Amino acid sequence: MSEWMRYLLGATVLLPLCALAQGFPPLKVETHLIDTTVSVHDTTGGLVNDLTKDDLSIVEDGVPQTIRFFSHADQLNLSIGLVIDASKSQEKFIKNHERDIADFLHRTLLPGDRAFALCFGNHLRLVSDWTGDQTAIIESLRSYDKGHRDSPELGPTENRELGTALNDAIFYSITERMADVHRRRKVLVVFSDGEENSSEHDLIDAIEAAQNNDVLVYAIRYTELDHGKMKARDRYGIRELDHLTAQTGGNSYDIHTMKVSQVFAEIAGELRSLYGVAYQSTNRVRDGSFRKIVIQPNRPGIVLRARAGYYAK
Repeated sequence: MSEWMRYLLGATVLLPLCALAQGFPPLKVETHLIDTTVSVHDTTGGLVNDLTKDDLSIVEDGVPQTIRFFSHADQLNLSIGLVIDASKSQEKFIKNHERDIADFLHRTLLPGDRAFALCFGNHLRLVSDWTGDQTAIIESLRSYDKGHRDSPELGPTENRELGTALNDAIFYSITERMADVHRRRKVLVVFSDGEENSSEHDLIDAIEAAQNNDVLVYAIRYTELDHGKMKARDRYGIRELDHLTAQTGGNSYDIHTMKVSQVFAEIAGELRSLYGVAYQSTNRVRDGSFRKIVIQPNRPGIVLRARAGYYAK
């Protein structure tokens, strides 16, 4: 039994049983643990697989925190969402990279892991709900790409006049599919050029949803160039995805500089080398304010990446 499970059993079972034995009503324990997923690299970009709890420290709003739990990626299953831009500017992505997506799922998902796929333009179509069946996900994406658009829609029914609801796709993928997922590593892989023109929610909403639910967001960016050059709107999309991934602990990739297969291989390797840490915040006030988390290395030669903080709700 893991240290994590021993603690939970002690908090939720042993204390109530002791209270009943003494004739007192059960004691409800609220721990308010802050879970954070961390990726670790050396200074050359290589993955670090031998990290220990003593190799890092956590500071919240400038106050040092005590790490209560520490685990490696292989101790927690993976839940991953594929969020695919199927708007006009990105409509060829699935067809062109179907094999790359299949290879990524094959090398990433292990028994007990699961994934879903959402395609978006001005609608958010859940083409494949949670499943560990990699073939079923690819078949659903292939069906969508062939024009079958009868998949259920995430979020409220909206009349979006324009074509790219990126922020809504991220927001509802997290709030409607990942918010109730616990004791797992949670990851979104977003395939988009970063352009946004029809969402109800803004980028801050999307980042807040990811931070509050400890969801790492990775972005694979493809931008259609006009005679080999980027326009101002293209550069906006780049900054949008870079900011989203930096604030959530993920990473952003440009397939004009890397092959899609290479990007997938790098993400898959990183997802198998993540660490989970948890601490009980010394600030017990739940006033909805933003709490900044800084995870610092205690050993030389390592670089840590994690979400920038959370909202204390």
